[in-house]
Amino acid sequence: MTSETRRDPIKDDLLTPENAALIVIDYQPVQVNSIASMDRQLLVNHIVGVAKAAKVYGLPIVHSTVNVKTGLNKPPIPQLRKVLKDEPTYDRTTINSWEDVEFRKAVEATGRKKLIMTALWTEACLTFPALDALREGYEVYVPVDAVGGTSLAAHDAALRRIEQAGAKLISVPQLFCELQRDWNRADTAKQFMELFITTGGTAGIQFSYDATE
Repeated sequence: MTSETRRDPIKDDLLTPENAALIVIDYQPVQVNSIASMDRQLLVNHIVGVAKAAKVYGLPIVHSTVNVKTGLNKPPIPQLRKVLKDEPTYDRTTINSWEDVEFRKAVEATGRKKLIMTALWTEACLTFPALDALREGYEVYVPVDAVGGTSLAAHDAALRRIEQAGAKLISVPQLFCELQRDWNRADTAKQFMELFITTGGTAGIQFSYDATE
């Protein structure tokens, strides 16, 4: 049971803590309450898990909201604010965050070409910046179980559109495993296990059970 020498984490085709950045867009109360493509509590659990993973593995994070400063919308949900409290928030009026100058500059400043992109709604605030980022040479990865739309049809159509444009669809558990990659990476192995426990799902239940043995 010998792990191979770690591949270059910058050039690795898979996601690594050194080559990826997390984009979080519009997880605000109105948007969360309008989601009809999946269970809303599970959605919240998943986006919080994704944010926690980004903190555990030291990914650059770009966090954006819409219409908070105008008073037309509320700040992000408290569960997410708790995790991202040390991260700046780029508020905007554009539906397409890529058309906001400060947001786009923040993405560019990460220096990363692999973008793990999450947003509400899938059909608008995810699709539009994903398409623009792809056109500008970025790789876009979408955790499909951490994003949502106003209907299942709208959500699925949006995912098909961005996948056809070149985006890569992943899941939250896949993201965790891709960033960790090897249980021998002891600096994050414990937090890796805790991500499954706190996010939920059968893997989390099994890990939690094993931890009590």
